[in-house]
Amino acid sequence: MVTLAERSIVATAPPIVGARLDVREVDHGFVLNGEDLPVLEDVSFGVAPGEFVALLGPSGCGKSTLLRLVAGLDQPRHGHLVVDGEEVTEPDPSRVVVFQDPTLYPWRTVWRNASLGLEARGLLKQQRSRVDEALALVGLDRFAHVYPHQLSGGMAQRASLARALVNDPKLLILDEPLGKLDSLTRLAMQSELTRLWQTRGFTVLMVTHDVEEALLLSNRVIVFSDRPARLRADLVVDLPYPRHRDHPELLRLRREILGLLGLGGDW
Repeated sequence: MVTLAERSIVATAPPIVGARLDVREVDHGFVLNGEDLPVLEDVSFGVAPGEFVALLGPSGCGKSTLLRLVAGLDQPRHGHLVVDGEEVTEPDPSRVVVFQDPTLYPWRTVWRNASLGLEARGLLKQQRSRVDEALALVGLDRFAHVYPHQLSGGMAQRASLARALVNDPKLLILDEPLGKLDSLTRLAMQSELTRLWQTRGFTVLMVTHDVEEALLLSNRVIVFSDRPARLRADLVVDLPYPRHRDHPELLRLRREILGLLGLGGDW
């Protein structure tokens, strides 16, 4: 059995298979009760292949809206989202979203939930082994035939990650995937996410409201203003993995980010 310590070891030369993402001058908004509600304003940034980028900002500023645009679930009013040189116009199996809630089908086993992507694409018969491999990666191989109601919150989120990994994503889009977990489970899942990213080499774009989580997991932290969201800062986190919460540079970046979010005087 692989221990948590072994899972935290950084691969010396992890394969980089992730996609490049370019967000170019994106504006977006909605009509609410007959009035225009701007949500994103002139948002531009790039994400290199294999990079882990966290998005931080006030609640409701537009971070999750941006993730939907990157996933191809919605189209921007203005601007462009480009993945590996191709305009994003619709969802694609190479870009997979994991939400805060596991969204597992209660009538399907863990294995059948994880197999949904392959099944929808007509590939399950030829590629069944990928489901087993994904469940083993997240430590759920022994729970393949149980149902969602038999899982803890952390295990259910692992099942959601397995469902995403089955598709071999080049870009993993995470919308507060650990937000509803208890603190101890969240710490374990942070280590798990880091391990999966390091060993698989995909690109990660993650929304979180936890400043410490962003700094522990990501290469870069992008900080947004209040709605309509504009970029306030793009900070590089140049620290080795595994990271420690009391590292002086991490504490300095934490203070800087909290100041950008208007909370510097409270900490």
